[in-house]
Amino acid sequence: MNLRPHRIINRKKTKEIKVGKVSVGGNSIISVQSMTNTLTTDVKATVSQIHSLEKAGVDIVRVSCPDEESTKSLKKIVKEVNVPIVADIHFHYKRAIEAAEMGASCLRINPGNIGSKDRTLEVLKAAKDNNCSIRIGVNAGSLDKSLLEKYKEPCPEALVDSAKYNIKLFEDNDFFNFKISVKSSDIFLTVKAYKKLSEICNYPLHLGVTEAGSLFTGSIKSSIGIGQLLMDGIGDTIRVSLSSDPVDEVKAGYEILKSLGIRSRGVNIISCPSCARQAFPVIETVKTLEKKLSHITKPINLSIIGCVVNGPGEAAQTDIGLTGGGQDNNLLYLSGIPHTKVASTEIIDEVVKLVEEKIKEKINK
Repeated sequence: MNLRPHRIINRKKTKEIKVGKVSVGGNSIISVQSMTNTLTTDVKATVSQIHSLEKAGVDIVRVSCPDEESTKSLKKIVKEVNVPIVADIHFHYKRAIEAAEMGASCLRINPGNIGSKDRTLEVLKAAKDNNCSIRIGVNAGSLDKSLLEKYKEPCPEALVDSAKYNIKLFEDNDFFNFKISVKSSDIFLTVKAYKKLSEICNYPLHLGVTEAGSLFTGSIKSSIGIGQLLMDGIGDTIRVSLSSDPVDEVKAGYEILKSLGIRSRGVNIISCPSCARQAFPVIETVKTLEKKLSHITKPINLSIIGCVVNGPGEAAQTDIGLTGGGQDNNLLYLSGIPHTKVASTEIIDEVVKLVEEKIKEKINK
């Protein structure tokens, strides 16, 4: 019996595909993606950025391929990185063919931009020949003209119709190694489209709110959109689309998954907003701890609460807990049990030491 049935997410089991060495769909973990913002022709800069993303825990990286020189660069890039590379293709179907031949693990094609059926079939052949998966990337900002004429504006039905047309086209030509996205910058449109699509197909879904905005705004929009879909059991891989350093996308993606108990990486800090009752400077303490513990990749829960109102209760649910106390008698807990008192000036060093010790224990178990 599950002690917390309210936290159970009944994830829809979709078809499993491969993006290079990464499984997407089925029983596989929900993967985190990002995209480079360097010039793809600048191989050194692109590889360096991908290495930074790998360090942050990314599973799959997308690289833009707007021209022939970019697709040629893929051959060098894929040899120097450890994660599968998705070639982002718009407008010219030949870029997709070239990318598949240059070693891309997946092709992201936009049905509204890629062109005629014959061109799509040539892309499918190249993908088959090179063991390359495809993402059907439907986007509200680039729907086919016929759909805009039919529906007058982007709507959930238009996005799903675009996906359905391409699903049938792929299936009719014996290509099944694909995933689908139906993105919009509008949260309502995005969520409704994904829900409709999930009801009618069993292929893995790539979740995202496209062009979500800045680090702060975009993270919130993405959390609302991606989060509620994941809670409904929908989604197999995610990308948080931000006007920020791509590493921030990976961090935000993991925070969404971490918040839902789906996948954890690093320290999960539960902290209060602080008030007049705080016995130590909570905000400054949390900021410092985030920086000093950023090297931790193993999952661990840490609560930092400024007073005794909720501190002991939160500490009971975390690996390590700190509760503020009067007269500089702050109390540290280990697995919900009182451990030792600590002065405010010693909090940072003591918490960092305990976290690192706890991680070593977990590794050695």
